[in-house]
Amino acid sequence: MAESESQEGNYDNREKKVDNFKTDMEELLEKMEKLTVRAAWMAYNCVAIQTNPELPKAMQHLEDVFLMCKEQMDKKWQEVLME
Repeated sequence: MAESESQEGNYDNREKKVDNFKTDMEELLEKMEKLTVRAAWMAYNCVAIQTNPELPKAMQHLEDVFLMCKEQMDKKWQEVLME
């Protein structure tokens, strides 16, 4: 009787280990996928910048314009809240 209880405990313990292993593997695969996507985008950006030297300037201009627009929107929003 005690032997069958011990075997059940081992089975439950083994099942938990398998579940933990599956969860850990899924998490690791998800992290790997994210890193792979990031690496692909980095490579794409490097190629794009090397083939078009004007791209960094254009991106900087877009960022500057975006920040100016955001600042204006914040100011307008504050004016609306004051009314």
